[in-house]
Amino acid sequence: MRVGQGFDAHRFTAGKEIILGGVSIPHNQGIEAHSDGDVLLHAICDALLGAAGLGDIGTHFPDSDAAHKNRDSREFLRVVNEKITASNLMIENIDATIVLQQPKVKSHIQAMCANIAQDLNIETNCVNVKATTTEKMGFTGRGEGIAALAVVLLR
Repeated sequence: MRVGQGFDAHRFTAGKEIILGGVSIPHNQGIEAHSDGDVLLHAICDALLGAAGLGDIGTHFPDSDAAHKNRDSREFLRVVNEKITASNLMIENIDATIVLQQPKVKSHIQAMCANIAQDLNIETNCVNVKATTTEKMGFTGRGEGIAALAVVLLR
């Protein structure tokens, strides 16, 4: 068994959308990022790559590469899954937390889990996503941005 953990954070900006787990979330702000800024999928990619001993998302998809500009992070997840499979590893489960004050995302979590499971070719019950606030503390609590953490178990 191999365990990996991932973390990602991005600041909010005007004029873009929020994508989490491949789901567009309505909000009056968007995410400032080179790709689509899906912090949830970025944290999961980092956790998977870390568990497999394959580096991190920045190594495989650097923001200095114009090919990744505005790229759909679900593509990143599918490529990472190919690398995991090529390493003869299987995903046992994923547990992830989105940290944000607003917007509320509870009604979108089931769709996020379905997207993640589909892209990784695993059962939906192997993916758990939850959200929390920081009780208005820190950059997420002040509404300056969003963060996500993920833990995965590979076999």
